[in-house]
Amino acid sequence: MNKKILLIEDNLEMRENTAEILELANYEVLTADHGKAGVKMAKSEKPDLIVCDIMMPEMDGYEVLYLLGKDPQTAGVPFIFLTAKAEKTDVRKGMTLGADDYVTKPFEEMELLEAIESRLKRNEILQKDFGRDESGLTEFIDEARGIEALQDLSRERKTRQYKKKDTIYFEGDYPNYVLLITRGKVKTWRLHEDGKELVTGLHQSGAFLGYTALLENSPHQESAAAIEDSEMSIIPKDDFLALLHKNRDVAVKFIRMLSNNIHSMEERLLSLAYSSVRERVAETLLQIHEDNPADDPINISREDLAGMVGTATESLIRTLSDFKDEQLISIEGRQIQVVNPDKLRRIAHPF
Repeated sequence: MNKKILLIEDNLEMRENTAEILELANYEVLTADHGKAGVKMAKSEKPDLIVCDIMMPEMDGYEVLYLLGKDPQTAGVPFIFLTAKAEKTDVRKGMTLGADDYVTKPFEEMELLEAIESRLKRNEILQKDFGRDESGLTEFIDEARGIEALQDLSRERKTRQYKKKDTIYFEGDYPNYVLLITRGKVKTWRLHEDGKELVTGLHQSGAFLGYTALLENSPHQESAAAIEDSEMSIIPKDDFLALLHKNRDVAVKFIRMLSNNIHSMEERLLSLAYSSVRERVAETLLQIHEDNPADDPINISREDLAGMVGTATESLIRTLSDFKDEQLISIEGRQIQVVNPDKLRRIAHPF
């Protein structure tokens, strides 16, 4: 399928000539003759790349870029300014707003096509489904290493080993780095005023820890500990912030990688508030099962599992026994194997 390019240009002759160049290069071209029309078309048509003039009546290119950058659906679309106005201050202003490149009028055909091809290729890299593990992070950084500030990130990254039950950080600690679990499992929890642990998450290889507090510049709101022998990859605070701030595309990709659990966390909070213990146990088992592509047995203490469900350990054990009798799961020692995920799903979501 041909890539779709939106060209926003108020000059009729320039718009038609540029559109012809792009069509001859086998791009699907959409055109808009002013900024407002361009913003509307970008949101409705979802182009793969936008080429936009700066000096336009009513709404200039800077305003177009600003508005598209505020919309999550268009914020990640590569954006190239096509303009006769290319003083350093103009370039700086556009790049600050998030522009990816400038092509100055008059331009050679190949200059424009090479800029477009380069940005499309880079965006494809950043849209790739990189593995959420050590090799996936290294691959992602290697693909993005055109950014000078990130060139040393993969090369200098250190790892740290944790034994089972080792604390990784405590609630109230200030973060100095982001952690990537490269091997093992980690639980995060908050301590209730009555001394009981509320398990806020069970994290496996490929999960990131500690980034929320770092982004908020606040202490950790939860503690973390290894529930089996684990290895963490350490991403220093300055490198992580550089990754987010030095390049818009890299920020979009990394934020997506880091925010995979937000939706599930919201659903879990709703479940804790409104679902029965049986529904919550089914939902928690499914979540752990589906987060494990190798389909390994769930190996977690009953106390930690009860903390995730938000119930007493005795209630959890009774529910697990019921699920075993109904042949939804099998139990061997403390290991739990999901046998019938479809029926568990119907229990977790009865409506």
